[in-house]
Amino acid sequence: MSASAVARQTAVSMPRLFLRLEGLALFAAAVAAYIYLHGSAWLFIVLLLAPDLALLAYLANPKLGSVVYNLAHTILVAGLLCAAALLLNSESLLLIGLIWLAHIGMDRAVGYGFKYPTSPKDTHLGRV
Repeated sequence: MSASAVARQTAVSMPRLFLRLEGLALFAAAVAAYIYLHGSAWLFIVLLLAPDLALLAYLANPKLGSVVYNLAHTILVAGLLCAAALLLNSESLLLIGLIWLAHIGMDRAVGYGFKYPTSPKDTHLGRV
């Protein structure tokens, strides 16, 4: 492999590595906050994979599926829920928001990213 090919491969893999590490950090922070707030273990287990139900929107069509999935997997939406929970002084909503953030972090850490409308396997972090 040429030096330029190695440089290109490294340049492409470094952003992916950082995105995965950020996902791991988000997962760890959300879980730590959840534990700190004495959240229920069973609730965490039950809701951890709930955002993946958004994949069902792909049954309608890939474009709708990608939009719904991406909305369910954006830090912005989950973060807004956490902010609203703090403003409303709702510990229950905050715990749900933290589980949601943990899910997003977990997905990003293992390489799942935002979906393209072409296929659920096409993501911004590569094909899965």
